[in-house]
Formats: sequence, C-alpha cells, structure tokens
Amino acid sequence: MRRVVRQSKFRHVFGQAVKNDQCYDDIRVSRVTWDSSFCAVNPRFVAIIIEASGGGAFLVLPLHKTGRIDKSYPTVCGHTGPVLDIDWCPHNDQVIASGSEDCTVMVWQIPENGLTLSLTEPVVILEGHSKRVGIVAWHPTARNVLLSAGCDNAIIIWNVGTGEALINLDDMHSDMIYNVSWNRNGSLICTASKDKKVRVIDPRKQELVAEKEKAHEGARPMRAIFLADGNVFTTGFSRMSERQLALWNPKNMQEPIALHEMDTSNGVLLPFYDPDTSIIYLCGKGDSSIRYFEITDESPYVHYLNTFSSKEPQRGMGYMPKRGLDVNKCEIARFFKLHERKCEPIIMTVPRKSDLFQDDLYPDTAGPEAALEAEEWFEGKNADPVLISLKHGYIPGKNRDLKVVRKNVLDSKPTANRKCDLIHAPQKTADTASVQNEAKLDEILKEIKSIKDTICNQDERISKLEQQMAKIAA
Repeated sequence: MRRVVRQSKFRHVFGQAVKNDQCYDDIRVSRVTWDSSFCAVNPRFVAIIIEASGGGAFLVLPLHKTGRIDKSYPTVCGHTGPVLDIDWCPHNDQVIASGSEDCTVMVWQIPENGLTLSLTEPVVILEGHSKRVGIVAWHPTARNVLLSAGCDNAIIIWNVGTGEALINLDDMHSDMIYNVSWNRNGSLICTASKDKKVRVIDPRKQELVAEKEKAHEGARPMRAIFLADGNVFTTGFSRMSERQLALWNPKNMQEPIALHEMDTSNGVLLPFYDPDTSIIYLCGKGDSSIRYFEITDESPYVHYLNTFSSKEPQRGMGYMPKRGLDVNKCEIARFFKLHERKCEPIIMTVPRKSDLFQDDLYPDTAGPEAALEAEEWFEGKNADPVLISLKHGYIPGKNRDLKVVRKNVLDSKPTANRKCDLIHAPQKTADTASVQNEAKLDEILKEIKSIKDTICNQDERISKLEQQMAKIAA
C-alpha cells in the first residue's frame, strides 16, 4: 500500500539566511556559560548580550542598522556583573528587561531611534534575589508585570510600574530553575528544573497545579514551554544522552502525549513557539541547524516538518514576534542567529504563487496592546491577548514612556481595613481625619514653642559666658 503523506501547508517552509550586507557584523557575543538565547528581538530593535569588561552590557541596534558595528557603538551597561538574560516588553517596543550575575533585574527605556550615548541609568532596579538572575520573562497580557528567576531557586513577580515585588515563590523549587514559561493568558507558569521535574504553577495562589518527576531522564538541562491549547512541550535528554522532545497534558502528567528521540548531540535545545501556526522551532546551542515541527490534535501529535541547516554553529538565537514579519513575502518566522562575531537574520517563508494576503498563514496575532493593567492581574483577573490583523502589515504606534511610581509604604493602611472603613462609615472617616489633623497641628505648635524656649535659654547662657570671658581677658 502506498503511504499517504500528511497534508500540511508548512511542509515546504523554506529557510534562508540573508546576504552578508544585511547581517550585523563585528559584535563580540557574550562567552558566559549560561543557556539563555543571548538575543531578543522586536519589530524595532535587536538586542544582543556582548562581552564587556568590568561589568555586563548588551547592544541595542535598530533593525535597519546592518553592516559592521563600530567598537565604540553605545551599549546598555548598568550592571556590575555579566548580563545573563534579556527580554523585550511585549506591550512597549522601547522597554527591555535584563537579569544579571549581580543579582539584580533592571528595566531600561530605549530612545525611539536607538542609542546615541551609552545607557547606564535604568528606569528601575528590581532587587530581591540573593544569587544571580538567569531568567527574565514579561507577562503576555498584563502591562508592567515581569517575572524573574534566579540561582537562589526563587521566582519573583514584579509590578514594574511601582518597582515592587508582589509575589515571591521561593519554596517551590529545590534546585536550579532552567526556564520559566507563561501560558497564553498569563494565569499559569511552567518551569523546568535541575531536579528533572516539570512543574505547572499558579503564581497568584502560590500553588502547584501539576508536576512530573523525571520528565526526561538525562542530567543535562531541560526546557518546558506552554502551548496555546494549554499543553506543555518539553525538550531534554534521555538516560543515554539522546535529545528528546515531549508533549504533556497538565491535567494528567503520568505519561506524555508524545515522546520523540532526536539525536545524540549535547547542545541544549531552545524551543521557539508560534501559537498562530502551532509550529515549534528547535535551535540547539552549538548546532548549525533549526528543526521545526507542527503540533496537531492527531497522532503522532508532534509532526516533523523540516530542518534548516547552515555551516556555522549558533551561540544564541533571537525570535521575531509575528507583527515584525513581512507578510508580503509570506514570511512566517525570522530568527537572528548569533555567531562568534556576528548576528545573521534567517528568514522562514512558505512559498506561494499569489501576491495577495494569505489569510491561512496569518490569523489574527497578539498585538502590542496590554489586555490588563498590573493591578487587575494581581487582583485575580485574566484576559487573552488583544489580537490584531496583519492584513496591511504592522505599523508600530507611539509607545508611552515607562514611569515608575514609588508608593510611600508608611502612608498606606492595609487595603482590607481601608475597604471596610469606606463601606461602613464614609462620614466617620472624614471626621476622624479632621480630628487627627487638629491634633497634629497642636503637636507642631507645642514643638515650635519648646524650640523657642530652648533658643531663649541658650541665648542667656551665651551672653553670660561672653561676660565671664570678657572679665577673664581683662
């Protein structure tokens, strides 16, 4: 019997590296031994972690600034230790967060046209980790919510707008956290850890929703990411050090939905996921290829599509959000591959004869508008991403500046009490406020009087002393 080949519009996805003059050349890519992607991209900028003496730094280049990058090009260099991870804010293309070996997370505002001077002053410094911070990840739908994870095995969720740490998950992990991924609406996170466990956590309730021990038997680092349908996709190693990928249902993590062995290379597989097309791209650190798979509801669930191969191994990889792609060329993904001394964009296209907009390749995708404010999310609200159409290409709007409002902790009463007060006795609170004000005024007047008395006494004392001195001198 003739084997029927599975139909898929992505079977012939075609990857191509851009020409040399469209690469970013002469960049000293970071040599830190850390398994992050070292690169973050959005429709305006590409950011790359670089080697820096006396601290940590990363480059932020406007996308059009290709060619050779001058050694004196300004950097973002406020950290005192090497930068380990960077992530662009999904709701503001000029805001980027960085985590570093100096135990801090910093949030930066990049000028609209890129840097003209080195940036040393972040908008806010988030301090709360006791060891180096290797992971930073913005919330997908709530504005100004940032997650960080450090080698102290703690995950902290910050309200960047106020600079406060509002959730601290410091007893969930007994060993180093390899990666953290938000789900589609940001109500759950999944983590992969050195203790070989994959965990699904509700961060606001601080509860473990699901857990799988030995998701992959091997000792080398794993990765776990959420898919749009709520399933979890993992990459790791078997006991024989073969690279594996697996698909799990968090409601029942006894057995994987699918488990595939790949090869025996020892590079950690970094997964990049496109929720619109259900394609996962796997880029191994130190590999010279990108493999891609389609996730469907029918067996074997994870379908191998193709491999893009090149000669040079990759040190890191940046992945462009959907709204940064060229829809006129049927581009469905763009990677920014880091070599030792350069960054090379790789464009993935689906060959089509027609020049018309291809609706099936570009369903509405997550736009830059936040669905929730930080406070709403922390109070328990959830919302899916606000979707936009790419029919006429994405035109970046004006981003609002990130402002950090410092709350005076001393002023605020516990919120619960304050709510009760307002409900039961609004008049009473106004009265008590005026009484309190009068009492304060009395106190201040008394204090001023006692200060005046003290000054008078001192004056008398000084004049007496002066008289005595005059007598002695005579």
